[in-house]
Amino acid sequence: MNILAIDSGNSRVKWGLATEQDFLHCGAMAQDDDALAAAFAALPAPERVIASNVAGEAAAQRIRTACAAWRVPVEFIASQAEQCGVRNSYAQPAQLGSDRWAALIAAWQHEHAACLVVNCGTAITVDALSNEGEFLGGLILPGLDMMRHSLVTGTAQLSAAFGVWRGFPRNTADAIHSGAIQAAIGAVRAQHALLDAPAARCLLTGGAADEVQPHLGLPSLRTDDLVLRGLLEIARENGGSR
Repeated sequence: MNILAIDSGNSRVKWGLATEQDFLHCGAMAQDDDALAAAFAALPAPERVIASNVAGEAAAQRIRTACAAWRVPVEFIASQAEQCGVRNSYAQPAQLGSDRWAALIAAWQHEHAACLVVNCGTAITVDALSNEGEFLGGLILPGLDMMRHSLVTGTAQLSAAFGVWRGFPRNTADAIHSGAIQAAIGAVRAQHALLDAPAARCLLTGGAADEVQPHLGLPSLRTDDLVLRGLLEIARENGGSR
């Protein structure tokens, strides 16, 4: 069975067409790109379409329109109290972002041990899994670009130039850039310490992961398809249900 998994985030849409074994075709584009239908038209017809969408109803409608020629309903997921071996400790489980839920499921299938799932996107999320597969909770903080932009636009006389990371920055651009990275890695390290599992890995995903990982100083693995793989796990557990 061919399954099309779609990760519709705030900035980008990613997709992967998979068999029972692995992905055959993958792609990504900006969320506001109008070429989604054309990109999907180049794919073999899937038998199921499963999606995580955190970008609102307009994005959901673009996905439905892009998939309409296949006459296959789009299955938009929502977070559950328990699914695919992961238990959700959110006070109201459905309020957890569907992308975070899918990523946690993929992380558990990959690690089967305590870990952190760190998504460095428009926002940065730092989600913790226990050794028993329980989602303990997580952080949401501004992404690197959002931090940098807020400083430049909200404070007089700060440079908009893009800096580089330095331990002790000596110009304003480097100070803003390095400060954003230090804020992100500080949040991740604090959550890792709370997890009380020194060997626990941080699974990093998102467009800014390459900026964060070199400075993290923790066991880590870069992976770009956690949400898509989590969607496949959900589809497989749900079997033929629509």
